[in-house]
Amino acid sequence: MIDIKYIKENPEEVIARYAIKGKDAREDITKILELDAQRRALIVEGETLKAEQNKTNKLIPQYKKEGRDVAPIFAELKEIANKVKSIDEQLRTVEGEYNDLMLGLPNLPDRDLKAGGKENNEPLRYWGEPRKFDFEAKNHVDLCTDLGLIDYKRGTKLSGSGFWIYRGMGARLEWALLNYFIDTHLGDGYELILPPHMLEYECGVTAGQFPKFADEVFKIANPTDNRSLYMLPTAEAALASLYRGELMTEADLPKKLVSYTPCFRREAGSYRSDERGMVRGHQFNKVEMFQYTLPEQSDEAFEELVAKAEALVSGLGFHFRTVKLAAEDCSASMARTYDIEINIPSMNGYKEVSSVSNARDYQARRGGIRVKRADGHIEYVHTLNGSGLATSRILPALVEQNQTKDGDIVVPEVLRKYLGTDIIRKG
Repeated sequence: MIDIKYIKENPEEVIARYAIKGKDAREDITKILELDAQRRALIVEGETLKAEQNKTNKLIPQYKKEGRDVAPIFAELKEIANKVKSIDEQLRTVEGEYNDLMLGLPNLPDRDLKAGGKENNEPLRYWGEPRKFDFEAKNHVDLCTDLGLIDYKRGTKLSGSGFWIYRGMGARLEWALLNYFIDTHLGDGYELILPPHMLEYECGVTAGQFPKFADEVFKIANPTDNRSLYMLPTAEAALASLYRGELMTEADLPKKLVSYTPCFRREAGSYRSDERGMVRGHQFNKVEMFQYTLPEQSDEAFEELVAKAEALVSGLGFHFRTVKLAAEDCSASMARTYDIEINIPSMNGYKEVSSVSNARDYQARRGGIRVKRADGHIEYVHTLNGSGLATSRILPALVEQNQTKDGDIVVPEVLRKYLGTDIIRKG
């Protein structure tokens, strides 16, 4: 959520910054300012009437003591009560519309971002060289099928398209990746969090996913009451609400968290022809990094998260690049994002395997997450997140980049201690 004070003081700047994100916000900003003025006027009018109501109420004992007729006072109180009720109803309507518009505003993109979408994303650096084959290389779907790593057919039988089953060495390889990621984060002093996989609606609001993207998640209706939960699309949705409504101290920050969860996404729309197998799916595993920081520390925290994601990918020996996203390609909740994009040979290009983002105080405002400074000043914290990492694209890249002419897979050195082997062979 954006600070209304900032919007009131800088309406044209806010509109201009949304423009580089591809959003024409003039109508929304104008309406928000009008509703805010109405809201404040109604609050003042209501408080004035309630003060008058209290003052008039105090006259009743005095009138009774003096033997005076209190009927006029009760009539006046009834009239005031009706006015208060009317104002309260107006206020609820105005605040409902105001809150809907405020919650619907995306985060303001950082000022240094380029305007536009993917076409203006900026590669910042490259690591390694693309794998060159002196034989006819296979794609990851054929490799995983031939080696018995992934059972696509039975995954579809169990749950429909967009699901798969890890089997045997494939399941162990997946688990090895997760262990490699988590062990690295624990070594860096991050606290491991295993959150619920079903969340309350308010978690989506705090993360900035709801109300706008509420239809993009799987929902679970409870048959015994009126509760409705949703399956988390990423651990960020849980971690962003971990301290919702709480007041921290400077000594509490930064909080560095890491979480493993399966992620559930509807992935509406058709897949492209090159997005076969497990590159896009309704359920995948991900290790998520998350930080709560003081505002002045969030830029440093962002660079730390980017470096951690890069180190994980380079540790696997992959060729990849780090890309600074243009404003329109950043998600609605984020002020800036860098993607780590890995080369998957059969796709003739790069696929994002980690997004590292700074939400600034956007999520904290939505969730009421604040910090009390040593001098007593209270302000909102900053939140940041980054994939560290998702496996559904790491594993396809791993098997494709590390295949041999015999169809075996050379295991990256960092994973061998988990698997007990340096090569995966058929049978």
